[in-house]
Amino acid sequence: MKSIKTLIKKPLRPIINKLPPKLTNNLPIGLPDKSLQWSIGIYVGKSLFDLSSANLQKNPVLTRQDVSDVRAGFVADPFMLQVEHTWYMFFEVFNSRTCKGEIGLATSQNTVNWQYRQIVLAEPFHLSYPYVFQWMNEYYMIPETYQANSVKLYKASKFPAQWTFVGNILTGSVFLDASIFRYADKWWLFTETNPEHRWDTLRLYYADDLLGPWIEHPNSPIVSGNAHIARPAGRVLVMKDTIIRYTQDCDPEYGIQVRAFEIDDLSPTTYHEREISQNPILEPSNTGWNGSGMHHIDPHLVDDGHWIACVDGRIR
Repeated sequence: MKSIKTLIKKPLRPIINKLPPKLTNNLPIGLPDKSLQWSIGIYVGKSLFDLSSANLQKNPVLTRQDVSDVRAGFVADPFMLQVEHTWYMFFEVFNSRTCKGEIGLATSQNTVNWQYRQIVLAEPFHLSYPYVFQWMNEYYMIPETYQANSVKLYKASKFPAQWTFVGNILTGSVFLDASIFRYADKWWLFTETNPEHRWDTLRLYYADDLLGPWIEHPNSPIVSGNAHIARPAGRVLVMKDTIIRYTQDCDPEYGIQVRAFEIDDLSPTTYHEREISQNPILEPSNTGWNGSGMHHIDPHLVDDGHWIACVDGRIR
């Protein structure tokens, strides 16, 4: 028998497009190639470099089937924040109708069970990698906006569902997965910039203020010609004098596994890092929801001294 996808011809597409997204997202309609079938999970552990599924954790915690307001091809690139007793997760929802990424929101009280809420940010261009952070009692987001040839800063006008464009941080090039952090009274930002999408060039910028002016570091590009360790893979962690950056391994293909590097010297004139001995810290399981790839992590230290992280995986 022919597959459902084969039977659904173009004349039926207008009818399908009128169906509720919650229905179509539970059917094999508009599924991307398996290389793009991502979903989101939760990992925990006592060590930042030894994380895995908890015994009581059923992964994935979010899939395209949870999305209720747009036709979704996949969900990926999760970032989360805890505000009082609620966890807020922001992530890419690939809109199958527009073929562009949008930013979705889910919430949880315990990080085990997640409730999809809604799309909170959509633009005429592709959005992904919604790097959310708090600064001076305000919430900000830097989503990937490479189709707009810029790095854009958004601010929550009403957290968590309403976001307003503030200004451009960088312009004039392709900037992938911009990852910002605060260290030594300055802002720092990693981003991958190869215009041919080889994912092998990592640049570093710094500024005194969020909107700049931003200055490229004299050692930038930090990585050149190495797709194993260039493209950012999640939140940069700053723990006193320890800085950890994550990178996705994109060789021989996109989004295979995640590596970590400790930055042990960072100033406006110097940069040095070393690879963590436990690498890769995330890798595919060869079966199920994360069987063929993992390319993102956002870890958080919780009250009992354990780490909890939102991750994503690609089905095999």
